[in-house]
Amino acid sequence: MSEQHTHPPHGTTCESGRHSEAHETRPEGVTAVAVDVDRLLLHVPGMDCPTEEGQIRRALEPLPQIRRLAFDLPNRTVTVDVAARSWGAVTSAIQAAGFETEALSAAPPIAKGVGAQRRELHKLLAALAVAIGAELVDYLAPDTRPWQVLGMAVAAVAIGLAGIAVFRKGVSALFHGQLNINALMSVAVAGAFIIGQWPEAAMVIALYSLAELIEGRSVERARNAIRGLLALSPPQAEVRQPDGAWATLDAEDVTVGSIARVKPGQRFALDGRVTAGQGAVDQSPVTGESIPVDKAAGDDVFAGTINQSGSLEFEVTKPASDTVLARIIDAVEQAQNQRAPTQRFIDQFARVYTPVVFLLALAVAVGTPFVMGWPWLTAAYKALVLLVIACPCALVISTPVTVVSGLAAAARRGILIKGGVYLEGARKLKVIALDKTGTLTEGKPRLVAQRVLTRDMPEEQVLQIARSLAARSDHPVSKAAAAGLEGQVVSVDGFGAEPGRGVHGIVSGQEYVLGNHRWIHDRGQCSAELEAMLKEHEAQGRTVSLLADRNRVLALLAVADTTKESSKEAITEMKAMGVRPVMLTGDNPLTAGTIGRQVGIDDVRADLLPQDKQKAIEELGGRYEVGMVGDGVNDSPSLAAAAIGFSMGAAGTDTAKEAADVLIMNDDLRKVPETIRLSKRTYAVLWQNISLALGIKTVFFVLAVFGSATMWMAVFADAGASLLVVFNGLRLLRR
Repeated sequence: MSEQHTHPPHGTTCESGRHSEAHETRPEGVTAVAVDVDRLLLHVPGMDCPTEEGQIRRALEPLPQIRRLAFDLPNRTVTVDVAARSWGAVTSAIQAAGFETEALSAAPPIAKGVGAQRRELHKLLAALAVAIGAELVDYLAPDTRPWQVLGMAVAAVAIGLAGIAVFRKGVSALFHGQLNINALMSVAVAGAFIIGQWPEAAMVIALYSLAELIEGRSVERARNAIRGLLALSPPQAEVRQPDGAWATLDAEDVTVGSIARVKPGQRFALDGRVTAGQGAVDQSPVTGESIPVDKAAGDDVFAGTINQSGSLEFEVTKPASDTVLARIIDAVEQAQNQRAPTQRFIDQFARVYTPVVFLLALAVAVGTPFVMGWPWLTAAYKALVLLVIACPCALVISTPVTVVSGLAAAARRGILIKGGVYLEGARKLKVIALDKTGTLTEGKPRLVAQRVLTRDMPEEQVLQIARSLAARSDHPVSKAAAAGLEGQVVSVDGFGAEPGRGVHGIVSGQEYVLGNHRWIHDRGQCSAELEAMLKEHEAQGRTVSLLADRNRVLALLAVADTTKESSKEAITEMKAMGVRPVMLTGDNPLTAGTIGRQVGIDDVRADLLPQDKQKAIEELGGRYEVGMVGDGVNDSPSLAAAAIGFSMGAAGTDTAKEAADVLIMNDDLRKVPETIRLSKRTYAVLWQNISLALGIKTVFFVLAVFGSATMWMAVFADAGASLLVVFNGLRLLRR
């Protein structure tokens, strides 16, 4: 049975199944999710932790008609690929396991309605009040038979108000031979009532159920940290109509290619490309950038970002269901279900821990009267206290809450981590391999130096001629030079290009060339002084173009791919963390060495083909945990070969996303050390929670056997431990 956790993207329906079954009768109250009649999406409100997921899985797996199961624990949903005629059998099996189900026809709800939560809280507070009444009756009239009967009745009312759902799931678990939190609590409460400890039985179930409600609402914060991003994208957009008028439409109804408008202070409802206007856009909800980004015609914009100044018109490039923001939410929700190593360990530990403690409690109840001479009722009571303490909820819930909080915290910073295994594993990285172009550098050549070499002509005139020739060329180097030499251009006659050399043309009756070092050398126009200047620029990895007439060289223009402002700072952070940076690039050694020196990388490996980069990763991976940072198709083999692959600029490109494990939504390399720091912090919180849960249980275990711990004290300890680990995990959401 597949354990892959998947669900359709937001705003989309599942892919079509076998339409031939569309006519079949469906169980009452169950409606199709969409056109896919073979896919049943159920909301299971009581599926709170992995043990309950396992209980539902074991209830469904015996059904031969099920083709596939997928569990989305954070949203408490189960997706079942099964023929429509078998939907009733599926829901019946889940209900027989003690869980209520609700068929969904859209995305799962973020949380229960406020009214439903309030009613549930009022019911549990009433149960707690009745349980306190039972305690008072027992305290004030411990030996008065009529009052004791009344007290038992009051206790039974409290148990009925607070414990029906617990008993239903607990009895089902016992019937199936499973020991989970509900089974342990059911045995403990029923046993306490039978041996005459009915006030404590009522108090325990009331406190437990109330703590579960508080815990569930706390966990909801982590579960909804990503889905809350949906609110960032407005549901409607202002769209230009065929007659030129503007109309407000639902975002999901806007088609690709439409022209939409966003005024200052408004959020973008869809992804697109600016067609008119200029303004600054706050992209922090998507990319984590703290500084607004200037946008003009041709620039990409993303749903959920905020237009801070200037009215912008943009062409819609993605439907509402496929915006960058929607994909972030969908990817992180799927990542929440990919369990981290520590989480898998705790799940396995809990499977052994719970039966062992149950057997230990049974040994205390049966064996201590013979071994230690305890009264039977005393031994039975201590065993029941042990059962309450044995509940593994705090231990089991400590890891998923922490992992979900870590994933959400990363997404808020513009870091999309594809699973808990990568969130936890990033702390182990000892080497980070980095591509050069587009990762360490801007990936776009820019004019970095210019120098007029003659005094016979005005400087502005020389640069104007160079600009006019460069502006006519399609070569990237010439484009960069023209962009750097801002100003007016003049008419160029007889323009032509010499492949591998440069361009030439006639300006004001005089012929000029704008060419590379080789062409000027072949023309016999290089001098010793010029050669020295060229050597100096080329040593820095710059590409030099020279402007010359028939007699002499007039100007020198140096173009280079400049490093990003964040690169040097990121490399410094990596080194401070004990992580060794390595550059892997296909560029020439001279340019690569220059960039390496500028950002602080000592280990520079140049002239590498994609397969060479992959081999370098595999070689380094034999000695260290290696991460790879890249941004293009050529980096995909290396990203896949690394322990963790980081894709740069994922908000704007699709090239390396599939191979990467961590997507940096903007081009800020500092997000890589930030990911490592978050990984270390998440791992620390994970073990804080595990130690806290086990430590509290150990203390009360000793008190239960050798001290005077009571059942309500034990449930306080268990519920308190659960809330502590939840709140501790939620600390990761803080910025």
